[in-house]
Amino acid sequence: MCVPGSAGSRYINFYTDFAFKKIFGTEANKDLLISFLNALLDLKESGEIIDLTYLNTEKLGDSISDRRAIYDVYCQTMSGERFIVEMQNAKQDHFKDRSLYYSFFAIQEQAKKGAKDSRWDYSLSPVYVIGILDFVIDEKENVSDKVITRVKLKDDCNKTFSDKLNFIFLEMPKFRKTVDELETFVDKWLYVIKNLYHLEDKPSVLSEEVFDKLFEVAEIAAFSKNERYDYEENLKNFLDMYNIMRTVKNEGIAEGKVLGMQKMAKNLKNQGVDANAIAIASGLSIEEIDKL
Repeated sequence: MCVPGSAGSRYINFYTDFAFKKIFGTEANKDLLISFLNALLDLKESGEIIDLTYLNTEKLGDSISDRRAIYDVYCQTMSGERFIVEMQNAKQDHFKDRSLYYSFFAIQEQAKKGAKDSRWDYSLSPVYVIGILDFVIDEKENVSDKVITRVKLKDDCNKTFSDKLNFIFLEMPKFRKTVDELETFVDKWLYVIKNLYHLEDKPSVLSEEVFDKLFEVAEIAAFSKNERYDYEENLKNFLDMYNIMRTVKNEGIAEGKVLGMQKMAKNLKNQGVDANAIAIASGLSIEEIDKL
């Protein structure tokens, strides 16, 4: 995990839920998300995203018993592409399966709308699942500096089978560039995401207007009383989770040891730690934690 920020930082910690949704998930700041997506997709000027619409982030299955999916940010461009953008602070079992599961709802949603039109020919708009990860997907991987992984549907000859389902994962621990080493616009975005909370001022290399706005939006001193309270509460939960993960690692609790995780979760619950933080650290569901 990243080294956490503190309540004394000038700017918010991008890794917190509050910061992520304030910067990327609000109508007033959607130009920041558009800039990030255009940089990440490396779209040429003629194909750049100009505008987008935020969609409902909670998706339910066809029946009450179906597991629901809740996205951090879910949006659609004017041409129909759908983007699911998520921040993941802790590694989870079956992470790749979870990403596939989330993409299903964005495809199913199009199918339901198309089924109402007798002229629908099964054409789909592209779906992108973008994960900003504060962990390394495969610790055994030798490519230690490969920050961005792009996944598409390809055949056995490595030819694209379909461009309608796309995954982009940013493994932030692998991004180690200093401010003097930033070369591309994507580099600048990755640097801001990883380092925002401990910067005292906006580095001069971040000369684009989008970063002027981002640093204004992220300055804690400009928050309303309610915003500051919400952020500090969210930061507290984030720091709790960080310390939990560090404790788990230091105590050598093996991943997959259910009884060990349950015991740890129960102890944390008794100490008054937030249930969401416990869930992320232990891999248990909120319902399982409630029963402890």
